Amino acid sequence: MIRMLSRFRRDDRGATALEYGLIAALVFVVSVAGWQALGGNAEGLIVRTMTTIGEALS
Repeated sequence: MIRMLSRFRRDDRGATALEYGLIAALVFVVSVAGWQALGGNAEGLIVRTMTTIGEALS
């Protein structure tokens, strides 16, 4: 039993997948925070851009 636990403790094959998962979660949280911080400004920018393009094409 001790030998099995010792081997389990040294096994780090799943560590890389866990680290990538944590990095992906961090990127997601930062992205959501950025979208919320720019929420109103980004929407206004898109509307102004589409209006300008529409006026230029007509």
